Amino acid sequence: MLKSWGVKCGAHFASLMCMLLMSPAWALASEVMATAETAMPTMQDPNWWKWPVILLVVTFFMGIVAVLGGVGGGVLFVPIIGGFFPFHLDFVRGTGLLVALCGALAAGPGLLKANLASLRLALPVALIAATMAIVGAMVGLALPTHIVQLALGGTILGIVAIMLSAKKSTIPDVPKADALSSALRICGIYHEPSMKQDINWKIHRTPAGLATFVIIGFMAGMFGLGAGWANVPVLNLMMGAPLKISVATSKFLLSITDTSAAWIYVNNGCVIPMIVVPSLIGIMFGSFVGVRLLKVAKPTFIRWMVIAILLFAGLKALHKGLSSMGVL
Repeated sequence: MLKSWGVKCGAHFASLMCMLLMSPAWALASEVMATAETAMPTMQDPNWWKWPVILLVVTFFMGIVAVLGGVGGGVLFVPIIGGFFPFHLDFVRGTGLLVALCGALAAGPGLLKANLASLRLALPVALIAATMAIVGAMVGLALPTHIVQLALGGTILGIVAIMLSAKKSTIPDVPKADALSSALRICGIYHEPSMKQDINWKIHRTPAGLATFVIIGFMAGMFGLGAGWANVPVLNLMMGAPLKISVATSKFLLSITDTSAAWIYVNNGCVIPMIVVPSLIGIMFGSFVGVRLLKVAKPTFIRWMVIAILLFAGLKALHKGLSSMGVL
């Protein structure tokens, strides 16, 4: 079943990438959508090639920082590229979902095989988050760009606040599973090598947790951020899942949530190869380098660097939105 799931996800992602690379009609449709943003580079511009090259370099370093900082690529990609590149925000959000999806699909089968990602925990959450991600993507595409920019800036600053204040509990104390999680049989056992013992885990506050994923799914689809920054605190601190189970299940969850929202952006012509291809290549190669640097990097320095980058990008998004409204 696990192998079949991995093959199906890989096939879906491969087909998506093939369509992106082989369908120039989508690029044309995307340029039509971008008429409101005259700064978007087009194929008629003789210097159009410099943007994919710059994007490749920037996303390469972004991939390194994402791995070292322990954040998803999407949460860095959307505010930075949306704030500092001349691309319409719809294209950036669509690509941000694919960036997050790329890493999730690569890691998902391995996490399931290692018994870290829990299907029983992920499926009810994914049903809610994926549905709301579709709604969020549709709302985000319908709203004016400056409104989305303002909301994006506020969301990024909120993520910074969460990163500054969030605590992690390796194995939360859950005295008793609630009725809903018991009915859904959301529990499990995993082996913790550091303690050399099997950990029996269960969750509580399931209704509140599922309700929170309504908001998380909506924001993930609307802003194209992925949702790992919110999934882990809710699963770990609110619902009481062990940290490793929360991280692994969050990664698996992204492969379902982001896929749902990504198709809305694809269907509306908001995904173009000129942005997607260099971004995915840059993030992937950057991630490979980041994994190698992880052994020697100082986590505290990297964490503060990520927070500073997000803070700057969030303020930039707010400034861009307010400038579009003529406030600044």
